[in-house]
Amino acid sequence: MNTNEHNPSLGNVHSSVNPENKTGWRRIMAFLGPAYLVSVGYMDPGNWATDIAGGSAFGYKLIWVLFASNLIALLLQSLAARLGIVRGLDLAQASKRAYPRFANFCLYMLAQIAIIACDLAEIIGMAIGLKLLFNLPLIWGVSLTITDTVLMLYLMNKGMRKLEGFIISMIFIIGISFLVEMFIVSPDVVDIAKGFIPSNLFKNDAISRQMLYIAIGIIGATVMPHNLYLHSSLVQTRKITRTDEGMKWAIRFNLFDTVIALNLAFFVNAAILILAATAFFKNGYFQVAEIQDAYKLLEHIFGRIAPVLFAIALIASGQSSTITGTLAGQIIMEGHINLRIEPWLRRLLTRVLAIVPAVFTILYYGEDALGSLIILSQVVLSLQLGFAVIPLIHFTSDKKRMGNFAISLKVKIVAWASAILIVGLNAKLVYDQIGDWLKENKQSDIYIYIFVVPIVLGIFVLLIYVFLRPLLYKHTTQVAYVVPHGIATAINELDAITYKHLAITIDFSKNDSDCLRHAIMQGGKHAHYTLIHVVETAGARYYGGQVMDNETQSDVDNLDKYVEVMKKLGYKAKAEIGYGNPASAIADIVNKDGIDFIVMGSHGHKAIKDLIFGTTVNSVRHKVNVPVLIVKPQ
Repeated sequence: MNTNEHNPSLGNVHSSVNPENKTGWRRIMAFLGPAYLVSVGYMDPGNWATDIAGGSAFGYKLIWVLFASNLIALLLQSLAARLGIVRGLDLAQASKRAYPRFANFCLYMLAQIAIIACDLAEIIGMAIGLKLLFNLPLIWGVSLTITDTVLMLYLMNKGMRKLEGFIISMIFIIGISFLVEMFIVSPDVVDIAKGFIPSNLFKNDAISRQMLYIAIGIIGATVMPHNLYLHSSLVQTRKITRTDEGMKWAIRFNLFDTVIALNLAFFVNAAILILAATAFFKNGYFQVAEIQDAYKLLEHIFGRIAPVLFAIALIASGQSSTITGTLAGQIIMEGHINLRIEPWLRRLLTRVLAIVPAVFTILYYGEDALGSLIILSQVVLSLQLGFAVIPLIHFTSDKKRMGNFAISLKVKIVAWASAILIVGLNAKLVYDQIGDWLKENKQSDIYIYIFVVPIVLGIFVLLIYVFLRPLLYKHTTQVAYVVPHGIATAINELDAITYKHLAITIDFSKNDSDCLRHAIMQGGKHAHYTLIHVVETAGARYYGGQVMDNETQSDVDNLDKYVEVMKKLGYKAKAEIGYGNPASAIADIVNKDGIDFIVMGSHGHKAIKDLIFGTTVNSVRHKVNVPVLIVKPQ
């Protein structure tokens, strides 16, 4: 239970919220938040599509599936929070320790596919919302969703509480929208109550099989695998006392947080299904699986207000889910395969991979096929669930590592029963789907047996392995955990270092004097100093040292003035002009002149400005093998 032996999950916000110095309600409110970020995944556009499909096709009959999914989600999310609080590890980090490298790579790939499937639903949902409100073509709406990377970057730079505040405001918009719509459609309360009675999903007729397909989509949309990774990490943003009492309080408050947030999500999902059942099923529209069709029918039946609220809530749900999907992707990548990249780049990569199938579907199958694509994405999520749920139950059952906080026998039985139900339903769906493919097109049988069946068998073998390994190696040492930055080495002596040749980057701003002062503090009067300035004009980028335009000549003269001043003060200085890309030019001069220390002024840009103006300091650090001192502007 020592958190100092590994890189913390979401390190930039780890333990950034401190509830310990608060009392009463303020302490409770400080703990609230992580589950609300998780809950947006339970009411994203994928949920909308499955709920609308279920409500319009079968009325209130699938409410019990929604309710059961919510209970399973409550259990599993509470286990994820427990793992993060007690062991100080997120689910991906715990998997990294429990399974060998190849298994972790496979788990990462499956989790990444699930995130892309989730992102696909969010893209389509937001594009549909933009079309409904502004009549924007879906192909343009899908393309525009790539710009939300900027919003995500901005919010993450503002801190965890600001991020949580944005998400909660989105949830508020969704909740209010559906509360008003419930009053508009006036559902039958008695029929809703009957919907909580379970119906048989395993009959072999076409209706039951269609109901099973949508039911699995509802489960996949409700119990989302990446949310388990996310929750186990987000609870670590709260700073707690690492004692039994401190962790007990943290588990209790986070359970309170989870129950409230997920029940709110359940009411939103139930409202969507009830809305579809009341507005469409009751009026004879049994095949409304398209979100845009639901919008049109709402306008036709109830007037303009209901569909506008519907579209606003749809955009809010897609945007909020995008943020949490990005965080989950970062957690999964860092935890499973020790790869850390910039969050905006990770987000952009995921979004591009999700946009491709959406654009392909619109171009080749038309906009009407997007509804089916959303439901398929939720089924993919459900198929991946077992690979997150089974390790989670193993980790939280481990008394050796969880100590007194290992789950009880009763909880363990319910958790394994939930896992068996999820895996069993998925196995039934895959078996039925392969059977349908074989019946529909006999000419494709050979391809199904060559490509599809081996992949399915491979995934099944991996699932068995994920289940068995923690049982078979229960009392052995866990797999060595390699953190991204290595393990600290022993330090015996710390001798002073004398620098002989220092470089100072000059940009003719008020930062220059600070950089020069810091440089001479490092080298004194015995060192040599090279003052570097890079000319970035278009001519400099194309013609390099051959250019001698007005700006270049002015920069050369100004740099020479600095050198003369330093020489008068008794320092050995010279000037070097670079051309074109600043980072490359600085690195070239440093490597050419044998410089052993660099002093650079930070431009002070943040978030969006970094994307526009670039980050020279970071680029230089990766291009040279000498220390870099960064001087911040005063």
